[in-house]
Amino acid sequence: MSKLGNKPIQIPKETTVKIETGKLVFNGPKGKQELNISDKMFSTNISKENVLTLQLVKKNDEFNKSWGTTRSLVQNAVDGVSKGFEKTLEMNGVGYRANLKGKTLNLQLGFSHDNVYEVPEEIDIKVEKQTIIKISGIDKQLVGSVAAKIKSLKPVEPYKGKGIKEKGQYVLRKEGKKK
Repeated sequence: MSKLGNKPIQIPKETTVKIETGKLVFNGPKGKQELNISDKMFSTNISKENVLTLQLVKKNDEFNKSWGTTRSLVQNAVDGVSKGFEKTLEMNGVGYRANLKGKTLNLQLGFSHDNVYEVPEEIDIKVEKQTIIKISGIDKQLVGSVAAKIKSLKPVEPYKGKGIKEKGQYVLRKEGKKK
């Protein structure tokens, strides 16, 4: 029995959820999102108190494993269209800069060339100062993957702490050579 799958999902007032065959459609102040859900595995109900519940059609070990995951995906979709998701990246290093030109992010990371990253349509990127990048969107998975791709262009090195990291990320520092 899934402990997470049993939890009901509270839907905010400004968000609407439409149940269709095989998918859920979420509308909110931040945008619209669709989520595919198998009708053979789950049944969805919305009560008068604006609470969405996800129930198993047939109790089965295989279905029970994906119940909690599916409930988390539905919760993330509700949160995304109502509040949105945001990640903040910081760049540390001499000459490290970011510029935004339309839907392309131009990064100067100490290489002989500039790194150019094409931003997906669903993602909004803002460059505050020249060393702080804010990534926001309604899809939690897409926001996280964009942040991970940008961080992978110049990972933080442990000796001087140069590179791109998330705000609040702890970097284990090493001591270096001794004379």
